[in-house]
Amino acid sequence: LERHLKRLFKSAKALGFENVHTKEEVIDAIFRTLAANGMRDGAHIRLTLTRGEKCTSSMNPKFNVYGTTLIVLAEWKPTEGATTYDNTKGITLITASTRRNSPSTVDSKIHHNNMINNILPKIEANLAGAADAIMLDLDGFVSETNATNIFMVDDGILMTPHADACLPGITRETVIMLAKEVGIPCEIRRISLAEFHAADEVFTTGTMGELTPVTMIDGRVIGTGSRGPVTAALQGAYKTLPNRPGWATEIPPFSNSRTLEIL
Repeated sequence: LERHLKRLFKSAKALGFENVHTKEEVIDAIFRTLAANGMRDGAHIRLTLTRGEKCTSSMNPKFNVYGTTLIVLAEWKPTEGATTYDNTKGITLITASTRRNSPSTVDSKIHHNNMINNILPKIEANLAGAADAIMLDLDGFVSETNATNIFMVDDGILMTPHADACLPGITRETVIMLAKEVGIPCEIRRISLAEFHAADEVFTTGTMGELTPVTMIDGRVIGTGSRGPVTAALQGAYKTLPNRPGWATEIPPFSNSRTLEIL
């Protein structure tokens, strides 16, 4: 939770939000929403922080005079389901014709709601019968997919594109840390699409989907066509994280008074 909130507040600062909720207020709103819905497990929360209400119709942030608006959307959603992926059998990707935004246009390091750059390649993937689409940067190197960061393995070396044209995801950061722990060498560099086509293993990473094997890209079978050993090892290491001291955020006990506050 701490790392997600850190990214939220950094993005709000980059966008020039004013009169922003405090971290304590956001955490309290999250826990009260969970309490109101009796959610302790098997749930997913999407936090949205907007610039807030305006005093008149305009796109000028000057008229957002009431402070930010926080939306806590909690829903029952399993890690593997209709909106995620099969983390055992793997998924198929295509390469999108839409290029990833560069920092000179809309910087992907800002976790914003302007998702048209992600939605258009997702439509391409849907029409092609693929799970998601790989997006290239303006120079033709792989950046990420429309929804996740992406890794590949070649001769035992784990690689992922640098974050110049992608969101440096929290799960991406965690996988890089875990690779170091288990002794898997990792490189962060420019990677071409041809390298992904010829990789021994490919997998994607995201908060909801966790680590998902990729078995085919643009009609090319990746490795053996099934989850590889490096992917499986990192999945196993990732599953241990909730049991590590200080890693997860404990949900406090629910009380009737706390529930009634949100209702």
